[in-house]
Amino acid sequence: MREEPPTDVLPALASPPPAEPPHEESDFFADDEYDDYDEYEGDYEDYDDYEDEPEKPRKKKKGKRALGWVAAIAVIALLAGGAWYGFNAIFGYEDFDGAGDSDVLFQVDDGDSTSAIGAKLATAGVVASGKAFVKAGEDNPKLAKIQHGFYVMKTHMSGASAVDLITSPSARVGQLEIRPYTQFDDITQPDGKVTPGIFSLMAKASCAKLNGKSTCITADDLRKAVDAADLKQLGVPDWAIEPANKADRKDRRLEGLIAPGLYDVRPGSSAQEILGQVVRSSTEAIQNAGLSPQSTGPGMTPYQTLIIASIIEREAVKADFGKLSRVIYNRLAINMRLQMDSTVNYVLDRPTLLTDEAERQKSGAYNTYKNAGLPPTPISVPSPDAIQAAVKPPEGDWVYFVKCEKNGLSCFAVTNDEHNRNRELARQRGVI
Repeated sequence: MREEPPTDVLPALASPPPAEPPHEESDFFADDEYDDYDEYEGDYEDYDDYEDEPEKPRKKKKGKRALGWVAAIAVIALLAGGAWYGFNAIFGYEDFDGAGDSDVLFQVDDGDSTSAIGAKLATAGVVASGKAFVKAGEDNPKLAKIQHGFYVMKTHMSGASAVDLITSPSARVGQLEIRPYTQFDDITQPDGKVTPGIFSLMAKASCAKLNGKSTCITADDLRKAVDAADLKQLGVPDWAIEPANKADRKDRRLEGLIAPGLYDVRPGSSAQEILGQVVRSSTEAIQNAGLSPQSTGPGMTPYQTLIIASIIEREAVKADFGKLSRVIYNRLAINMRLQMDSTVNYVLDRPTLLTDEAERQKSGAYNTYKNAGLPPTPISVPSPDAIQAAVKPPEGDWVYFVKCEKNGLSCFAVTNDEHNRNRELARQRGVI
């Protein structure tokens, strides 16, 4: 610790200077000889030269004080204006009134934050400022759950109106969900209900109403676009172009080349544009699932592997994918016909059910009871799990299978006798 220096002693203050003696008034006018001054009639011309008239300092002080007040008011006004500008820049924001004017299509990209969405809305003329949108949505938990996609908004909306609209289910358009097992044509279920196929799903996703005008395209529009399309321009992978062009119908050339998933379709796009967008995204997804020219099933091309994966998807539940894949490979290896009901029902636009004898006797490229080998194209949308099962089938000698559980599981057999016993078990359980 440092030592504190001793306190300095202040020197005594010097004694104040002596006061000046009081000023004595002049006796200039005191003498009696000037008592008659008012009566003097002499010449006053030289009196003005005696001394100039002193200025009036009080008037000057008033002028300076006025200027000072004006300057002070100006400074205060400038400071107040600057403070307001700074406050408004930091805490204030512009905002429109009301629910908006005309419709506008707005896109939220994957990963957009609330502030990013607000900035985009301001750029699109939906809100006056991004801050208006962000402030209005501070207490709305739905805003944090906004997903990427297209939304129908309005121009010149207040921040609160924009938050309410974009978080409502009716605002989002262009959603396309494609699930495994789906095919391009609609499927009629046993109870008569229709399960929409890819053509119908795309047509629905294209629909929105912008300023009273519909953006919908039809399933027939899409079908015609596939029929007339250049597959390479659509984004079909090179390994699939030649075999896909051998389909029995041109509108079936994209079967199996659409990957399952969620897609954002821009309403107002043409049929060709929608198809191209979905196909290009699917090509990447199929490769990510493990199928490529360098990764195929044993002795198969990539397209043949895709066909096998589509049959696996339609014939089995996920737990049986591997075993069914092995059954297909084993039958092909011994030149046994695949005899898959799913391929017969594909042409009939029905789900995988047992077929009768008359149906199995019908001719056609997809009848694997009548024709040896694989059908000409895939028959459904295969999942990544089905693709993996087709690329890497497990080891096994199974040649036969039959659904023997009500949950969809199958019983597999190596010999026909064993298969017949499994069929009888399935009947006892009411499965077939």
